[in-house]
Amino acid sequence: MRYYLGLATTFHDPALALVGPDGTVLFAEATERYLQYKRAPNCEPDSAPRMAGLLKAYLPPGAELVVAATWGPEFSRYLAGQAGAGAFGLEALRAHSPALNRSLVPERAERTFIAELALAQGRAGYGTLLGLDRAHGGRSTIAALRRYPHHLTHAAYGLWGSPFRDATCLVVDGMGETGASAIYRMEAGRLIEVKRHRGRESVGFFFGLVTDLAGFDQTKGEEWKIMGLAPYGRQDPDLMAALRRLYRIEDGRLRFSDATTVQAVADEIRARRPAESEIEGWADLSACGQAIFSEMMDVLVAEAWRLAPHENLVVTGGCALNSSYNGRLLGRCEFQHLHVPSAPADDGNALGAAWLAFQEDNPDWTGPGRLATPYLGSLVSTEPLERMVGWEPRLRHLGHDGVTEAAADILAAGGLVGWVQGRAEFGPRALGNRSILADPRPVDAKAILNGKVKYREAFRPFAPSILAEAGPDWFEDYQDSPYMERTLVWRPEVRARVPAVVHEDGTGRLQSVTEERNPAYAALIRAFAGRTGVPILLNTSFNVMGKPILHTAEDAILMFATTGLDAVVIEDWILVKDGVKM
Repeated sequence: MRYYLGLATTFHDPALALVGPDGTVLFAEATERYLQYKRAPNCEPDSAPRMAGLLKAYLPPGAELVVAATWGPEFSRYLAGQAGAGAFGLEALRAHSPALNRSLVPERAERTFIAELALAQGRAGYGTLLGLDRAHGGRSTIAALRRYPHHLTHAAYGLWGSPFRDATCLVVDGMGETGASAIYRMEAGRLIEVKRHRGRESVGFFFGLVTDLAGFDQTKGEEWKIMGLAPYGRQDPDLMAALRRLYRIEDGRLRFSDATTVQAVADEIRARRPAESEIEGWADLSACGQAIFSEMMDVLVAEAWRLAPHENLVVTGGCALNSSYNGRLLGRCEFQHLHVPSAPADDGNALGAAWLAFQEDNPDWTGPGRLATPYLGSLVSTEPLERMVGWEPRLRHLGHDGVTEAAADILAAGGLVGWVQGRAEFGPRALGNRSILADPRPVDAKAILNGKVKYREAFRPFAPSILAEAGPDWFEDYQDSPYMERTLVWRPEVRARVPAVVHEDGTGRLQSVTEERNPAYAALIRAFAGRTGVPILLNTSFNVMGKPILHTAEDAILMFATTGLDAVVIEDWILVKDGVKM
């Protein structure tokens, strides 16, 4: 019996995905959750201790395992050759210039990224091999190590995980084997490469440069702060003109300027940066950067339409995390339907690689044929709660209906609730299984949540989870948003009812919740609506700023004890602070 393990093997956001003998996804999770280390830079996705437990849980003894990595074989051989020639040694890397290059990143940094990428490819599968021996005592084997092109793994996950059977796919990120974007199409579940871009043009690195210039840090993944801060700024004409000097459009293609121009523009923008931007960020540059990013993406979307027109579009790659653009995309192009996967960045490629390996052995397979669930990660054990119940009087075992009603009461009274149910979400956003929840109606709910729990910048918005059937009543031009992957515009007449989840520009990055996708979360929102008349909850990830989303019950209990949470629900258990009524 053969199983397929996909490994996301970039130098950031490692992840793993396990696919069974029939193509069913058994498990998928970013490594940062297990390690509790944000983005897990340069960490292997398949450490031996973790793999021993996973493989013992999901593989029968005697099984074969195909390991699939997320960068192609030719590129991996090239990296190994460069490493063997000494190109990635510290002395060689130190000799490169720290100045910006045509990719809009420092030359030394880009070369170091590639060196780190080479290390990741070289160790792919080592932890799995050791873990497999620990799990099954040598009775199971690794049948093969296969490598797949980076953008193909993006496309495979995006297209096969979509609700479509036929679609066009646009991949846009920081870097791939030959360029930073690619176009694919799917016909009856079959993947076809339309165009792979070549060259150093990178919309992803552009947004990273804006992130750094605005006072944030792209190496920490703080591009999200640009999206949050942009509505507070204005599109300054001089800043817009400076950013537009970084690129031009020729025959429908993006062309970036030479390194000298890139460095000059960056120096000019830095010289104009307000002193307070180091603490608060630079709102005007954020607004301009978001606008230019949208212009660049429009060029790539238009090219995808010219080369592979279809009513259905899938956008994936790291740039697909830009929910502000995603919500406006269909209004700016010819495509009619949009799908963005729950994990569009490099962590999602683990599942793309696993599916590609499965399809290679099963040529007639054309994908699951349905929208992928994001609930593919680890379960949280309630065993710690079972131990606590003997000495913790504030802990109750109420059953699922009981904790749902109790949580709805606390939320309707203005309390903050940590909510842990089922399997963890695959991707960066909490979608009702690892969430902190609040009532969206109080004007000060956002400030209270930041002050008591999240401790993050005031300009960053909180997201609404809404019952899907209520969506058209609350949002203009409503679109289904199962993964909180796009922002839409609230109807003006309802904004005052839920001010805590209305952003500065009148938008909200919504999650559309249905009984089919998440029955426990839908039941909670419905119970809250029964008490308040509002079918919406404020939803943010169950973490504090700078930390990954929790992984264990102990993580949840620690956050409950050290923050201002009023209650935490873990499966059918609820723990409340003193004075909180249930």
